[in-house]
Amino acid sequence: MRNHTVITLFIFRGLTDDPQLQVLLFIFLFLTYMLSVTGNLTIITLTWVDPHLKTPMYFFLRNYSFLELLFTTACVPRFLYHMSTGDYTVTYNGCFTQLFFGLLFGASELYLLASMSYDRYVAICKPLHYVAIINDKVCNQLLLGCWLSGLLIIVPVLGMSLELEFCDSNIIDHFACDVTPLLEITCSDTQFLERIVLSLAALAIFLTLGLVVLSYAYIVRTILRFPSTEQRKKAFSICSSHAIVVSITYGACIFVYIKPSEKGEMALNKVVTLLATSVAPVMNPFIYTLRNKQVIQAFRDTLKKIILISKL
Repeated sequence: MRNHTVITLFIFRGLTDDPQLQVLLFIFLFLTYMLSVTGNLTIITLTWVDPHLKTPMYFFLRNYSFLELLFTTACVPRFLYHMSTGDYTVTYNGCFTQLFFGLLFGASELYLLASMSYDRYVAICKPLHYVAIINDKVCNQLLLGCWLSGLLIIVPVLGMSLELEFCDSNIIDHFACDVTPLLEITCSDTQFLERIVLSLAALAIFLTLGLVVLSYAYIVRTILRFPSTEQRKKAFSICSSHAIVVSITYGACIFVYIKPSEKGEMALNKVVTLLATSVAPVMNPFIYTLRNKQVIQAFRDTLKKIILISKL
């Protein structure tokens, strides 16, 4: 009989072996990570302290920024450490810990995006009932539901992944621990697990995407009935930021987890994952803030207060 697992240490192959590209990649990832942390922390702080941003829409935006911050932190800092030290090893426990948190934060984001779409649907399609429907209790329940749904989706995958045996190779063709590259090096039969991964990924992605699309179908229909062009423009402006973020997030998820993988496509898979974990968390704060006058005004007001306090 084979041991349950004979490999306790994995080695990441990373993205490139070229030293010059590694330096450029390190600088790029470091800058994008710092921008992501700064941008998302700014949104979290503004929506927390500014009284004008104490609405359900900004409650969800604050929590989405928090999830984005956690998601990118689960992947990027470790990879920066690997590149700076040249040590690309990770322990078995460390690998599966990263896998757990990466999947949890990513899956929870999908459900949160669906909740944000529902919030916009009620705000635009049922404005007179908005305060009654989307109250503090409902917001907290939706947020809790997002975390629990994300957890329920990943527990079967993680539980079955922990049963995998690694006998021959411990080299992970990736820069972070993910399901697909782990399945490629295991000596266990992965057919059933691959079906489970595909089924649960499809459930999470297409269920939440369906809710998003349905919400926006009603939103667009309602907006087109607005008598004023200015009203239509304002409504589309509010929803467009969320629509852009949805497109980026779901596009990456579908490519990595739903699109059938072929030989030689792991390099492209790694690039898409890199963009999802580093570039997208940077873009999201700017997408939401640059198109939102309330957030920009809140930032200016907070900056003025900080300047006044520093002069005292």
